[in-house]
Amino acid sequence: MTGRRKTMKHTTSLSRQLFITVLMLFSVFVAGFVSYQYQREKQFKIGLLHTRLKDYNHQLAESIADMGGLKDSVLTAYVGNHPLRGLRITLLDIRGKVLYDNGQHPYSSMANHLERPEVKRALISGEGFEINRHSDTMNENYFYAATYFPRQGIIVRTALPYDFELEEYLRADMTSICMTLVASIFIMAVFWLYTRRLGKSIAQLRRFATLAGSGESYDAEREAAAFPDTELGEISQNIVLLYKRLQESQEDKLRLKRQLTQNISHELNTPVASIHGYLETILNNPDITEEQRDNFLRRCYAQSERLAQLVQDISSLNRMDEVLHSLNMQVTDIAAIVHDIQQEVALQLAEHHMTITNTLGSTLPIMGDASMIYSIFRNLIDNAIAYSGEGTAIVIRCVEDKDWYHFRLSDNGTGIPEEHIPHIFERFYRVDKGRRRTFGGTGLGLAIVKNAVMLHGGNITASAMPGGGVEFAFSLKRRA
Repeated sequence: MTGRRKTMKHTTSLSRQLFITVLMLFSVFVAGFVSYQYQREKQFKIGLLHTRLKDYNHQLAESIADMGGLKDSVLTAYVGNHPLRGLRITLLDIRGKVLYDNGQHPYSSMANHLERPEVKRALISGEGFEINRHSDTMNENYFYAATYFPRQGIIVRTALPYDFELEEYLRADMTSICMTLVASIFIMAVFWLYTRRLGKSIAQLRRFATLAGSGESYDAEREAAAFPDTELGEISQNIVLLYKRLQESQEDKLRLKRQLTQNISHELNTPVASIHGYLETILNNPDITEEQRDNFLRRCYAQSERLAQLVQDISSLNRMDEVLHSLNMQVTDIAAIVHDIQQEVALQLAEHHMTITNTLGSTLPIMGDASMIYSIFRNLIDNAIAYSGEGTAIVIRCVEDKDWYHFRLSDNGTGIPEEHIPHIFERFYRVDKGRRRTFGGTGLGLAIVKNAVMLHGGNITASAMPGGGVEFAFSLKRRA
């Protein structure tokens, strides 16, 4: 439990670190944006004030031209009518000498203004301004705006006292900045909720990984339901359920493996015990007749053949289970394979007075593994010969379409009880406990058939015929 608490603490700090990191980055972005917006707003107002003073400079210059020259009384009266409080007007010649100033008399005592920053810029570019510069003459800070008029040879400079009122005017509008901050707080609150849910998903997933890694028992359904309803939560649910199915699949495989091992051991033990018993009888009874000895040896030979067939069938099943991607796929003619099988079992058919009706076409090409195609039809035909009974008939039919061959192989023999049909493809399954041994079967033939059909992309079913007998229906993909 201590380790689990440490894990949960680490996961929580991980989501918190993510939130803090994004918060810091977002805060830097917002601070930069607010600063930029503030400076932009302030520069806009400065530009607006400069334009206003510049317009006044042009009006004053035009009035001077209309007045026919510089007249102090007329200029003072003109300036006094301006609505801006504390407006200071200074006229200069191009050498920086003060020609008029409404805030200082006499003009001759005033210092040369050629080195004033706004005057220098005006002489270079036609206009210039300075924000919050101290005036040595008036001993006060001003906002200056200077305009050069080359045709008249004068520079008109206007100035407003940089007091609290002007400072407030030039201050940026805080409405947009406040809205930005409010929106930023809202966005971060939403992101905090998201990271909290994300952290919960990670914590749950880490908890599941800890339980699975330590081998502790857990309720997969309950663990999956605990995840939040998010994309990560959905992925985590799928991981938990997939792990559960994987565990169940592994348990099933282990169970089947144990069952198969037991079945193989049991099936192998029967012929081995028989061979051991016959040989022991021969060795312990040296006086038995030659006829008895030959009889026991023939029985040993029959059991050894059955043992060899069993080992071969087990090997075939293992090959099908393990080499799915290494099949020898090539163009194979099913009709030719079935014809060859008919020739091979002709003697057995004659012994049991049985017949095969083969309605397949002259050629049925398929892209498949020839040995497995052979095992399908050979095992089904052998099965029918062994269990149908004397004087019965086997019928092989095929219906083909663009992608599939649909086969039906049936007999009119004794048949199989309905309750056994769903299980006949299982390994070592016996309808009659002594039936297969009596006829020499291994109990693996139909399992081999099913695996071979599936490896070729098809499926197989069995059903009881109305008049007796069994019909196997299976499909093989033409391009498996």
